[in-house]
Amino acid sequence: MRDVLVVLYQSRDDALALATSISETLSTEGINVRITLADVGADLETPSKDTLVVSLGGDGTFLRAARLAHGAGAEVLGVNLGRVGFLLSVPPGTLLQEIRRALRRELPIETRMGLIVTSDDGALREFCLNEVVVERSHAGRMVRLTCSIEGDEFLTYSADGVLVSTATGSTGYNFSAGGPVISPDLNVMVVTPIAPHFTIDRSIVVGAHQTIRLETVDRDGAVVCDGTVVGTLGTGEGVTVSAAPEGVLVAVSEQLGLGARLRHSLREGHAEG
Repeated sequence: MRDVLVVLYQSRDDALALATSISETLSTEGINVRITLADVGADLETPSKDTLVVSLGGDGTFLRAARLAHGAGAEVLGVNLGRVGFLLSVPPGTLLQEIRRALRRELPIETRMGLIVTSDDGALREFCLNEVVVERSHAGRMVRLTCSIEGDEFLTYSADGVLVSTATGSTGYNFSAGGPVISPDLNVMVVTPIAPHFTIDRSIVVGAHQTIRLETVDRDGAVVCDGTVVGTLGTGEGVTVSAAPEGVLVAVSEQLGLGARLRHSLREGHAEG
């Protein structure tokens, strides 16, 4: 029998109440349900390959759950308790039904490409589903970053930062920074500068087989993966971004077109948490 691991933030009382309710119901059906907190610093439960990881919240919760699932090769199902939830396909009202379907392997599974970011010294190696950002480490100051693709220098940006996004993440920070929306089934990476000064402000789309390097020129920078700071770079230091060898297995309930999601987003704004 497959088990269920529910991921939520401690501050979400609605998510905790829903998780408790489904745990009580599914336990009567012989299904073991565990709850783990997505908060930074919390001790995350470890799923197995046969665990169904269920995210209760918004896109931010889903990104934490996706990283957890990816590490085990498990499937992740996103439940939308936020306003939009670009990454989420299950409304709370159908949660039990969709969990049962996922456990029976009746839901379609999409493999979403992720990214691996590695520092020059190898001390930093992180996975992310949406994007990697190298940004300024001090407010009020830009950072200068040289971007190279497959070892070929592309541009040096003076900007608040530069992000590398997956197609899944294209509707997140990349979209807010003026980058293109890309169908999530495409295995590509998008390089988008954030508030660039006196340089090209357009994105560039490259293939998943290519590697991207971002190097600081004359100031320190911070490395951010899916909204979490994971490291810092000194002057002249850099990171390499490449497609992850294994994608994230996402159980999909509803097939919503990008157009519908964008129209909803423009009316409501992005969901968080």
